Amino acid sequence: MPYIDYYKILGVDKNASQEDIKKAYRKLACKYHPDLNPNDSSAKEKFQQLNEANEVLGDPEKRKKYDTYGEHWKHADEFEAQQKAYGARGGTAREDGGYWYSTDGTHFSGGFGGNESGFSDFFEELFGKRGASAGFGRGQYRGQDIQAELPLTLREAAVTHQQTFTVNGETLRITVPAGVENGQVIKLKGHGGKGVNGAPGGDLYITFIVQDDPVFKRKGNDLYTDLNVDLYTAVLGGDVIVNTLDGQVKMKVQPGTQSESKVRLKGKGFPLYKEERKAGDLIVTYHVTIPTHLSEKQKELFEQLRKG
Repeated sequence: MPYIDYYKILGVDKNASQEDIKKAYRKLACKYHPDLNPNDSSAKEKFQQLNEANEVLGDPEKRKKYDTYGEHWKHADEFEAQQKAYGARGGTAREDGGYWYSTDGTHFSGGFGGNESGFSDFFEELFGKRGASAGFGRGQYRGQDIQAELPLTLREAAVTHQQTFTVNGETLRITVPAGVENGQVIKLKGHGGKGVNGAPGGDLYITFIVQDDPVFKRKGNDLYTDLNVDLYTAVLGGDVIVNTLDGQVKMKVQPGTQSESKVRLKGKGFPLYKEERKAGDLIVTYHVTIPTHLSEKQKELFEQLRKG
C-alpha cells in the first residue's frame, strides 16, 4: 500500500493543532465540494482525499496511530495486542519491535514486513483469526468507518431538501430534514470504506455544519434579527417590512417605540426538526435611527418640540 501524506493533503504541518486541522479541512472541503464543481473529476478526487485525511487526522487517537505506523495505521491495535501477547509467551524481540515465535516447528514473524501484501505471515494469520471471530470468513475485514462534514447555509438547513455528494467514489443522495442542528450527526450504514473479500462495508457518519447567516442569528429554534426604524415612525407609529425565512411580512410599529425594544413574531423562527408545521419564533430588535441632515425648517420644528 503506497504511503499517503494526509498532512500534505490538508496543507498543514505535522505539529498542527486539532483546531488547525479542522479549519484547514473545512476551508478545502468547501472549495472542492462536488456540488460546487459538478463537472470537475479532479475536484471530486481531491474532495475524497480531504475526507480521508480528515477522518484520520481529525481523530486524535487515529492520528497517533497514523504518525506511528504510517500506511499500516488501521492495523495498529491488532499488531500491538499480538506483539504483547507473543512477547509474554516467550517470543524473541526483534530490533524493529516485532517478535519471533515458534510453535510446532513453524516460525511466524510478528510486526510489519515479510510478504507481498506488506505484512508478515503472522500478521496475515492474525487477521484471518480476527475475521473469523467477527463472523466473517478468513481474510475478510469489515470496511472502515468514515467521518465527513456537509456544510449548509442556514436557509438550506431550514427546509427539507436533497444533497448529493461523493464519498469513496460513490455518489450519494440524501434527504436533509428541515431543522437540523449545527454539529448534528447522521449515520449511513454500509456507506463507509469497502469491506475486504465480501465483508460488510463500514458506516458513513455525516456531520452537518450550519454556517452563520448575515440576517438571522439562531438560538435553538428561535431566530433573531435587527430592524432599523426611522425616528418619525418610532415616535408616531406606522408600518414596516421585516424579513423572515418565508419572505417579507408587514409589521405595525407602535407609537413611542424605544430603540433596542423587541417584538416577537410567533412561528416565524426556525422549523423544529422532523416536526411538520412547527417552528420557533422570530425576535425583532428595533434600532431607531436619528436623522443627521435636517433642513432649517425641520430644525425649527424640533426646537419647538423641545420647548414644548
